[in-house]
Amino acid sequence: MSKTILVTGGAGFVGSHLCERLVSDGHKVISLDNYFAGSRENHVAGVEYREGHTKDIETLIPESPDLVFHLGEYSRVEKSFEDIETVWDLNKTGTFAVLEFVRRRGSKIVYAGSSTKFGDEGAGRDQSPYAWAKATNTELVRNYASWFGVPYAITYFYNVYGPRERSGSYGTVIEIFRQNYLSGRPLTITAPGTQKRNFTHVLDIVDGLVLVGEEGEGDEYGLGDERAYEIKEVAELFGAPVIMLPERAGNRMGSSLETSRSRALGWEPKRHLAEYIREITEQGTVEAPKENRILVFTTTFHPIAGPAEEALCTLMEQLPDVQFDIVTTLYSSKAKGVACPAPNATVHRVGWGTPFDKFLLPLLGGGVASTLAQTHSYLFSWSVMASYGTLAALSVRRDHKLPLLVTLADQRLGWHERLFLRLILGSADQVHTSTVEQGRSLGSLARRMSERRTLGAGDAFANQIRFAYSVILNAQKRSI
Repeated sequence: MSKTILVTGGAGFVGSHLCERLVSDGHKVISLDNYFAGSRENHVAGVEYREGHTKDIETLIPESPDLVFHLGEYSRVEKSFEDIETVWDLNKTGTFAVLEFVRRRGSKIVYAGSSTKFGDEGAGRDQSPYAWAKATNTELVRNYASWFGVPYAITYFYNVYGPRERSGSYGTVIEIFRQNYLSGRPLTITAPGTQKRNFTHVLDIVDGLVLVGEEGEGDEYGLGDERAYEIKEVAELFGAPVIMLPERAGNRMGSSLETSRSRALGWEPKRHLAEYIREITEQGTVEAPKENRILVFTTTFHPIAGPAEEALCTLMEQLPDVQFDIVTTLYSSKAKGVACPAPNATVHRVGWGTPFDKFLLPLLGGGVASTLAQTHSYLFSWSVMASYGTLAALSVRRDHKLPLLVTLADQRLGWHERLFLRLILGSADQVHTSTVEQGRSLGSLARRMSERRTLGAGDAFANQIRFAYSVILNAQKRSI
């Protein structure tokens, strides 16, 4: 029987596939999406799309749907540490509004919980802002059923992969691996590489959601393929070179899979990760391997170093398979003839050994970097701080189309620094703060900073680099 069904996050990865299935089954389907993670490229014929935040669901959805699939939440573990306000806004404020909506309308809700809460024997629920928000939301959904009689079912996805999957800074591991493999770039693995995951094809997830929507009642509908892989095993299936990245907070080592309630409804996974990867490696055309090389700009460098430069040295030591070209100033006679402490880095200094050198960096450093960019194929360029080096980086970005990442490192942001940032934000591809205080100082620029453009083929790697750098920088501060 045809139903009116609302899918929050209907323009996202899983949501778009679910909408497609529901339309083909003859239902009236409405999507509510704020396009934080969703894309208009994922729109499918026959779905009515409404743009907006779930916290405004009452005004955006005047209908009373029979069924609501609530998929429209923030869904990244490691990045949730730096996006905690967004996590709260989407996953707490938004979900509360959705629960109030279904309570008033008498709709059944199918909530997409997170399997992270089952990781590491239950410790996973508190290992990141994302995991905690999702775990407590499942409790809130159950309580709404107990308090108000809301009909519900809770599902748990296990590392979904498949068509329309995203890469980039909010990407998922299989799609990041796929794109890096096809572009001839190495696969990056967060240490130690032995962390295990269950990977589930998106169409198997959709099969499970439809079944749970029709027949499921209550909690614990796990949707996952029982075959678990270590991340390094997944990389081996692609057969590509690997770069090991430093460990990250919130990166759980294992998960616990429970699918008995879903299987009791007749669900089982029909597609498997090894087959999906084999199709990619057999049919995909791999580009010629490119250099694992980054062009870095910083006003001063070893031995004239502060916390930002020291963190950079530590990061380079942890990434021996990546080559760094550092464009900087001589700044002081102490730096004459001093090599970089990391063997995988080459320092290119400009100036005459005085603090005045920093004013020459935009011009002289830009010339050096331009010559380097003609010789090497860089993943991206990186200005460690928003400083004179950023101006040199911007000239290379303009002349050589080399994407630019800017991190604010240990800077204190007075009014003149904020004015400078206003000038460069329009041209830099991505700008990231390293501390909460910086984020507060740049409150007036928050909208522009959230509009981060892609760094091309180096996008996912740049995200991992600057995240690891931020962790090192903050760890240094705590040790002082």
